[in-house]
Amino acid sequence: MSNKNNQNTMQKIEIKAEQFFELLKLKDTSMWEIFSQMIDGNEKEIIFLDNEEKTLFNYILPSNKEKLEEDRKEFSKQFADKLANLN
Repeated sequence: MSNKNNQNTMQKIEIKAEQFFELLKLKDTSMWEIFSQMIDGNEKEIIFLDNEEKTLFNYILPSNKEKLEEDRKEFSKQFADKLANLN
C-alpha cells in the first residue's frame, strides 16, 4: 500500500499576524525573506490569524524560490494598485 494521501495533505502553518509583523519590524526583515527561509520543496499553507484566532488571510507557500519571487512581484503590483486607488 502506498502512502499517497499523505503527500496531498499540505502542511498548515498558523501565524498570529500581529506578532509576525511586529517581529518583522524588530528584525528589519521582509515577509518574503522569512517565507524564502521556510521553503523546503513542499507547498505549505500559511494561515494568518488575528488575536481571536480568526483567519485573516492565507497564502500557499510554493515549493521553490522562483515561484515565491513571482508571487512577490504579483503581490507588490497588487499592493501598489490598491495604494494608487486610495489616493
